[in-house]
Amino acid sequence: MHKYLVTGFSGFVGKNFTKYINDNSFDASILGIDIINPSFKINDLKNTKVKFVRSDLRDREKISKIIYDFSPNYILHLASNSSVAESWKSPVNSFQNNVNIFIDLLEDIRRIGINCRIISVGSSEEYGTVEISKLPLKEEYKLNPTSPFGIARYSQELVGKLYSDVYGMDIVMTRSFNHIGPGQSDEFAISSFAKQIAEIKRNNHNEFLLAGDVSVIRDFIDVRDVVRAYHELFLKGKKGEVYNVCSGFGISLHNIIQIMSEILDIKIIICEDKKLKRPRENPVIIGSNDKIKSETGWENVIPLEESLKDILNYYIQKSISEKFVVYH
Repeated sequence: MHKYLVTGFSGFVGKNFTKYINDNSFDASILGIDIINPSFKINDLKNTKVKFVRSDLRDREKISKIIYDFSPNYILHLASNSSVAESWKSPVNSFQNNVNIFIDLLEDIRRIGINCRIISVGSSEEYGTVEISKLPLKEEYKLNPTSPFGIARYSQELVGKLYSDVYGMDIVMTRSFNHIGPGQSDEFAISSFAKQIAEIKRNNHNEFLLAGDVSVIRDFIDVRDVVRAYHELFLKGKKGEVYNVCSGFGISLHNIIQIMSEILDIKIIICEDKKLKRPRENPVIIGSNDKIKSETGWENVIPLEESLKDILNYYIQKSISEKFVVYH
C-alpha cells in the first residue's frame, strides 16, 4: 500500500487529488493535514483509507510526530497562501505560508530520516513578465517573478533544489499554471465570473459583471488534469527536476467571460472594478507542457469549454431558487 501525506488537504486541489486516488481504486492510504476541516466527507470515500488531522504546519513537534508515525511514501505539499492578490495585501504572510513552512517540513523529514518523494507545488507566477517571442514558457527559462506570491514560490523552489542537491532528498518541483474547476473559491477570477454569470441568468436582470483587467491572457488547466499530473510525477518524475503543469494554450479573461455567456445564452456588460486590479500584472502567461508529457506520458485531456460548463453547473446547482442544468 502506498501512503500519501497531503498538506493543505482541505483545499481545492487536495479534495480533487483525494477523489482521484479514491475513484481509481489505487491501493493507497491518505493522511491529510490542514488548519481547517475539509468541506468534503472523507467517510464517503470507500476505496481509499483516508484520515484527517487538523494542525498548523508550524507546530513542529506535532507535525514531526505525525510524519514519523505515518511514514509516508509520498508527500504532496499543497499548503500555502495561493492568492496573488492576497500576496500584495500581505507579503509577509505570503512568505511565511509558502517558504517558511516548506523549510520546516523538509527539516522535519530530514531529521526523522523518512525516505519519501515530495512534490513541491510552485506557480507560473515565478516566470514573471516575459517577451511574447519567448512564449510558451519553458522550464529552463530565467525566472523573473513580479509579485510577492511569485517571489515566494520561486524561493520555495530554490529551497527544494537546495535540499535535493545537498541532502539528496527526493523532491520534484512544479510550476503549476492557473487551474480551474467546480468547487474552486470565488476569490479566483474564473469562479467569480461563473458565480456572477449564473446569478445573472437566474435573476434575468443585472447584466453587469465586475472584473479586474480582462485583457490578460492565461493558461488555464482543469484541476482534474492537474491532480493526474501530480500522481504521474510521483511515479515517473525525476528527482530535483521542475515541471510545468499547464495546458499549453492561452486565452484572455475577456474571451472566458464571452464563452460562459454564450453557454448560458445571456449578454454581459463587463464593468471594471479598480479594487480587483493588481499593482502589477503579467499581460500574457502561456506554458509549454512538453517536458512533463515526454518524461511521464501525462496528457491534459479536459477541454476548456467542458471545464467552464462544469463550473457554471456548480454555481447553478448551488442556487437556492430556480434551478436549471447546462447540458454537455
